[in-house]
Amino acid sequence: MIFIKNGRIYTMAGDIIENGSILIKEGKIIEVGRDIIAPLDAEVIDAEGRMVTPGFIDAHCHLGMWEEGIGFEGSDGNEMTDPVTPHMRAIDGINPMDISFEEAYQGGVTTAVTGPGSANVIGGTFVAIKTYGNRIDDMIIKNPVAMKIAFGENPKRIYDSQKKSPMTRMATAAILRDTLFKARTYLEKKEKAEDPSKMPDYDIKMEALIPVLKKEIPLKAHAHRADDIFTSIRIAKEFDLDITLDHCTEGHLIAEHLSKEGKPAIVGPTFGNRSKFELQNKSFDTPRILNEAGVKIAIITDSPVIPLQHLSLCAGLAYNAGLPEMDALKAITINAAEIVGLQDRIGSIEVGKDADIVIFDGNPIKDIDSKTFVTIIDGKVVYRR
Repeated sequence: MIFIKNGRIYTMAGDIIENGSILIKEGKIIEVGRDIIAPLDAEVIDAEGRMVTPGFIDAHCHLGMWEEGIGFEGSDGNEMTDPVTPHMRAIDGINPMDISFEEAYQGGVTTAVTGPGSANVIGGTFVAIKTYGNRIDDMIIKNPVAMKIAFGENPKRIYDSQKKSPMTRMATAAILRDTLFKARTYLEKKEKAEDPSKMPDYDIKMEALIPVLKKEIPLKAHAHRADDIFTSIRIAKEFDLDITLDHCTEGHLIAEHLSKEGKPAIVGPTFGNRSKFELQNKSFDTPRILNEAGVKIAIITDSPVIPLQHLSLCAGLAYNAGLPEMDALKAITINAAEIVGLQDRIGSIEVGKDADIVIFDGNPIKDIDSKTFVTIIDGKVVYRR
């Protein structure tokens, strides 16, 4: 057991608890509040008035898919030989031994939703993992958690260089529609088959898309520009699919429309240069404007674009641009958990949830010199300064 005492606890599920305590047992939170008595056999951590938060969550990154400090040998995020690769699985390309994992939990990030890049129209499945461990199978929270799709410049650029489709935004949309139609037909044939002899021939690509068609996982749509965002929504409606709007760089230009659509926005990476034309309207105002319009937002690093340990910095820069402090914190905790469908386990400090907890010297959203004091993942102290 672990007993945290004397903390300023941001539960993200209600009021801030001053001089509060948290009791952890067998990887779960079993008590939160004031005046809790520490069991005699508990390891006591005195927060000494420090800020205590749920572990931070990056709802869209590529942690472990592009390894630090090397090139092709550690580049496993894009299978750039076919624009349709739904059967690619992030779990088969992640190296949890990469130093970026250690840096992530030292920075307070305890969960990463990570997966393939945006070279392909359909890139493969994302997975939600804890950032501590040495075997990916033991780090999984949910797999798959989403199916990556991509619009805009990236698929065009990759396949134009190969002189094959898609070379236009029209072709990207057409390829996605065609594949979803084929997957739906494949599923219908499977469901209508009265005996094994009537089953369609096994197709690994179509099988991978069945959870999307059944709304067990959403499409995870890489879309920066406003027109690409609208195209992703249009296609999701045509096939009655769930979708998240990832990057959503021009979301602030169409906030009123997105509010009516009711789809969540996973915003970022906003820090850094405008490396391509579709990022020309990139702004830290985007989270605030979307939030004010009633769109549920998460803030991301898109690691390795921004190292994962700087997730709180990205939320802090959004706070500096006018996003309220609690909303900035929600964007990397409970909102992120809700958007990826994991709010029953992570994202807030509540009884029954995973004991993913971070203690900070200062406020990581407001104080550039704030440092992590302790990181706990699944009830285990994985970092102590």
